[in-house]
Amino acid sequence: MESSRRSRRLSLVLATAALLCASAAAQIIGGPDTKHTKPPGLENVGIDQRLDEQVPLDLQFKDEQGNTVKLGDYFNHGKPVVINLVYYRCPMLCGEVLNGLSAALKVLKFTPGKEFEVVTLSVDPRETPDLALAKKQTYIKKVGRPDAAAGWHFLTGQKPEIDALAEAIGWHYQYDDKTDQFAHAAGVVLITPEGRVSQYYYGVEYSARDMRLGIIEASQNKIGSLADAVTLYCFHYDPRTGRYGAAIANIVRLAGLTTVLALGGFLVIMFRRERSAHDHTQGRA
Repeated sequence: MESSRRSRRLSLVLATAALLCASAAAQIIGGPDTKHTKPPGLENVGIDQRLDEQVPLDLQFKDEQGNTVKLGDYFNHGKPVVINLVYYRCPMLCGEVLNGLSAALKVLKFTPGKEFEVVTLSVDPRETPDLALAKKQTYIKKVGRPDAAAGWHFLTGQKPEIDALAEAIGWHYQYDDKTDQFAHAAGVVLITPEGRVSQYYYGVEYSARDMRLGIIEASQNKIGSLADAVTLYCFHYDPRTGRYGAAIANIVRLAGLTTVLALGGFLVIMFRRERSAHDHTQGRA
């Protein structure tokens, strides 16, 4: 009986996933047009994908409490790490990036500090742990989950270490002494538990679904549910857009498997009904 129930649940999950995948496949999402000329002064600003690049885990920074920490301290529990570079005095874009990240974390079913870690680093070496702590308090409050404070870390550091991390993840920025501001692109980067660049999420709004799938994939499916595993089968990460798109070949395979399971279940039911009717007739005779 238990085996039968499990089979029915699995069939239901597969059927639901097939419908979701088919619906997603019907939507055509075009990638951004990256062929453009950058404005003067921004020639060296942007994000270069360094997929599978090893991040230097021995880099030292200061956390929001003023303690000296190594980047590798946040990788020692076998969890994926989301890294984003900002500067805390930023009057515009950095706030939007942090707002977008906190909005995603607010609805994400995973919790920073449990299934993954988040590291926010200031690229301005003049900024202090006190400023980092104030920013952390602001954005943990926006997330609305006090337990996330254990897993979202706000760091400061010196220029050589900042530049080493920025170079490893392909995050290029530059300082404008006229405005006393940093020009930079918007996005966050997902790193595997081993410290290798896994995925990029661009812009200032981040899909909680894409981030969840990315965290599961970066952890080599060590976390997540059966439904997550099926969804990952249907979707694949597109590095051009920083999002998950429908994998047509996998959808076709899954739809075929679902059809076979449905037909098989139908035949079993019909066979049992026929056998029951036959046994009932024999009993009357």
